[in-house]
Order: sequence, then structure tokens, then C-alpha cells
Amino acid sequence: MHARSTTFVARPECIDAGIAMFRDEVMPTLQGMTGCVGMSLLADRESGRCIATTAWEDMAAMQSSADQVRPLRARAAKAFSATTSVDEWQIAALHRDHRSSDGACVRATWLKVRPDQFDRALEFYKTTVLPEIEQLDGFCSSSLMSDRGTGRAVVSTTYDSQDAMERSRDAARSLRTALLRDLGADQLDVGEFELTLAHLRVPEMA
Repeated sequence: MHARSTTFVARPECIDAGIAMFRDEVMPTLQGMTGCVGMSLLADRESGRCIATTAWEDMAAMQSSADQVRPLRARAAKAFSATTSVDEWQIAALHRDHRSSDGACVRATWLKVRPDQFDRALEFYKTTVLPEIEQLDGFCSSSLMSDRGTGRAVVSTTYDSQDAMERSRDAARSLRTALLRDLGADQLDVGEFELTLAHLRVPEMA
């Protein structure tokens, strides 16, 4: 499984218009594309950062969609009044306790991992991070996506509510500290978002 994420640095007052555009135009179009297994849209209304992620059955499906997706991205950027950046990932792991509902939130952590540590990082995530976070109240799901070419990875964890995500902060910080220490990895960024659209059909991969 592979994924393409587009980060929109939007004007906060345009976020609702961008979400509506994704819901009414982008998502229905994506659902008709060969190999697409859904999308999600995260929004941070304070900073204006919004992240749309589309999932694909394989690299070939993701690459063949590029020309069709490009004009959709341009129209979404106009709706958000945003600049954009695009990343492509391999979905290395996904575990879902239950599907999210209205009010769900996501914490995403971007990491820089040495290429020779990628396999160890994935094993640490599966054996240490997942068993800890799935015990937290309000846990929905978690995934790890990686780009071995750049050495980057992103761990995203979904919670039932803003309150549940806030209660998990200390535990999540401790897990990040252990991961960074044990792997010699660097933390690039951490963000907390509303999960405004969630229509991913990625199967269990943990």
C-alpha cells in the first residue's frame, strides 16, 4: 500500500470552504480512480495547516493517478487559498481498533530515521508503540508511513475526541522519547488536527 499526502498551508478563514470542496468534489472523483482505497483530510484551524492523504493499492496505481489528481489539487489549493507541498509514502503498518466518528482528532509525528534503522523503527513501532497507545482511552487507530529514500517517516494516531487526544499527550511524549533514543532518530515535527474527512479503506497491516 502507498499514500500521497498534500499539505495545504491555508488561510484559516478558508478552511471550511476547502473541506467542503474535498467532500463534494475531490472525494467522489478519487473514489472513481483505479486503485484508490480512500482518503482522509486533517485540519488545524489555528495554524491553517491541512493535510489530505490518499491511499493506493500499489505504487503503480499512485503514479498513474498523478495527472488526474493534479488539477484537483490546484482547485483545492484555490479553495483553501493555500500553498501546497506533496509527499509520497509507503504505508508500512496500520492498526485499527475501531472506525472514527464525528469529533475524532489525530496526532501526527514526523521523524527522520537513518536508512539502516528503518526495519528496527518499524519493529519498535509494532512491538512497543502500538501495544502502549492502543491501551489509551479513546484510541481509534494508528499508522506508520515511510519514505526510505529521504529517511522520513510519519506516525499518525487517531483518537475519538479532542479530549482523549489531550489526555494522551504525556504517554505519547514518553513513547516518542524512547523511539528517538533507541533508534538515534530525529523528531522533525508534531501536529494535532481535527479529522474532518475519513474514508480510508486500508486493511489491517500491523
